[in-house]
Amino acid sequence: MAWNIFSSHCEKNELNKKALRLPRQVESDPRAQQLLHVLTAKTRVLWQEGELEVPVAALRSELAAALRNALGAGRLVRSLESAERTLAAEERGLSLADRQSIVPRGVRVSRLLVMADDGAERFYRQVERLLLHHGPRVLAVRLEVDADTLGEVVFGPGRRARLLLLDHKEAVSGVLLSMADPLPAS
Repeated sequence: MAWNIFSSHCEKNELNKKALRLPRQVESDPRAQQLLHVLTAKTRVLWQEGELEVPVAALRSELAAALRNALGAGRLVRSLESAERTLAAEERGLSLADRQSIVPRGVRVSRLLVMADDGAERFYRQVERLLLHHGPRVLAVRLEVDADTLGEVVFGPGRRARLLLLDHKEAVSGVLLSMADPLPAS
């Protein structure tokens, strides 16, 4: 699987940086190289016998704000089941568009799964299946927080969130760039 940028079978994540095609908005940003380092420096297999490694990140205040912005813009889908439905519907639409087009579609990350770190093995197996099925257009990041904390930070007190899907490339770009260090003030 050539698109498998975070395969646990690769010897070095450094080689995987070349395979990761982030949204154009991210690639053109001055923080793009630093973000690539963040995404590849710390990774972990989704579950004990899993095939895929995903980036692991802390839930910094900038990332929390970007997730709340995506929620406010209506670009956040909550739960694994809702994410599966959303991605399946998009896949059907992309398939129809591909059949009608003579130009092949580029392969870039356009959707982002953000996960809490306290799911059961079964949950992470399902996430891995979803990533394998939807290939290079979906990237996952595992946050070093539990579902209670993630839900509270994004949705408010007493709300849980184990998995969030950012379903638009601008929201994906905003969240990814929030994981990089802020630009210095000029």
